[in-house]
Amino acid sequence: MARLVVISNRVAVPKARGVAGAQGGLAGALNSALKANGGIWFGWSGQETDEFTGSINYVRSADGVTTATIDLEHQDIEEYYNGYANSTLWPLFHYRIDLTKYEREFGKGYERVNERFAQSVLPLIDKDDHVWVHDYHFMPLGERLRSMGVKNKLGFFLHIPWPPTNLFVSLPYHERLVQALLHYDLIGFQNDTWLESFLHYCEKELGAEVDRDSGTVELDGRKTVARAYPIGIDYDFFTGKGDTGEARQAQQRLMSSTRHRTAMIGVDRLDYSKGLPERLDGIARFFDRYPDRVRDLVFIQIAPPSREDIGSYQQIRATLEQKAGQINGARSEVDLVPIRYVNRGYSQEELFGFYRAAKIGLVTPLRDGMNLVAKEYVAAQDPDDPGVLILSRFAGAAQQLDCDGEGALMINPHSADDLAHHIRLALDMPLEERRRRYENMIVTVREENVQRWTVNFISDLGEVGS
Repeated sequence: MARLVVISNRVAVPKARGVAGAQGGLAGALNSALKANGGIWFGWSGQETDEFTGSINYVRSADGVTTATIDLEHQDIEEYYNGYANSTLWPLFHYRIDLTKYEREFGKGYERVNERFAQSVLPLIDKDDHVWVHDYHFMPLGERLRSMGVKNKLGFFLHIPWPPTNLFVSLPYHERLVQALLHYDLIGFQNDTWLESFLHYCEKELGAEVDRDSGTVELDGRKTVARAYPIGIDYDFFTGKGDTGEARQAQQRLMSSTRHRTAMIGVDRLDYSKGLPERLDGIARFFDRYPDRVRDLVFIQIAPPSREDIGSYQQIRATLEQKAGQINGARSEVDLVPIRYVNRGYSQEELFGFYRAAKIGLVTPLRDGMNLVAKEYVAAQDPDDPGVLILSRFAGAAQQLDCDGEGALMINPHSADDLAHHIRLALDMPLEERRRRYENMIVTVREENVQRWTVNFISDLGEVGS
């Protein structure tokens, strides 16, 4: 079995687990893959250096996983990370062309950092290694490695959506970016929608030969395979958290604090793609329409801050604080408030307990590659008395959790009316229907787990390419 070299923007240093489910499942997924195959996880340390040297910091773990990181200069961080990655690609790929910044220096910094990553990781790649690169930060990295003589199997997985062609072509030098991406042997997407958008672009804009049955894209004599690999959670690991005292304490803590009201929960990184202002508008509409139900429902929004150096993220936090304050000001009583808005993360054990205590899970992104919070919420439910998942039809997870209309309640996150209506349906849903919907979803959540995701991608990577 080939050793695995994983490359991503940030790495999870052994012994340090993420604290919030909303921060994504990438760390757990890659740790699972590395433990199974052995190898190296390479990325940015998160630290700034005065002058880039390419010096590598190693941390070795007892379970066979080694992390290797490099420090970046301030200019690199501003142009590559805050700039091109998170102010250009992130908004564009989430269909927010109105927030997308097109700056020449951002593009230069992005290419420079990809070149630096390629030079730094090159000595760590052995002849028979399989290299698995992750996310929008490193779309050109495969091409840079090829130019340096790397002939290994190269795979790339995109954790965010791929935008429609008519949006993607707004990106300067979009052809060059995708041509570089096609130097990977295997490209993975979260679902068939994002895959189809990519294949459509390659065919219509690059003139590539596309075989949709096999996912093969042929351009300038090179062949790349593109397929959908829906990511899942580590089901056994996460559900095991429910047996901990910390989870039980968190569950009891939330239940005892709601004063017999139904708890509805949202857990999201503080990001405009998550539809949080629109979510609060829908909740406000619900309370406006059913004012007497303020004593039946309490909404808990957990939103750990992220990317606080970027102006659009500062703005969304201010907007959320204003909207939550307005709803609470209009609907609070001396003994209750309808919304609890929390700007911090929690451990996976605590999140499990919160999910179990909440009878409605609210996952309403405007656009999301997958959204593992939806799957975690389902996994944490009591099979005898499960809660109801309200899910945006624009989340990648919607394709799996719709269950032919018998799974999650699917909503349009842009419509306050639609969300208010489905909150009422969830609040009044009888136990028999809640059980039926849960049983349909839990099969997918349990079986389409992160282990299957990693095995499928790594297995396919071994069979394609050079």
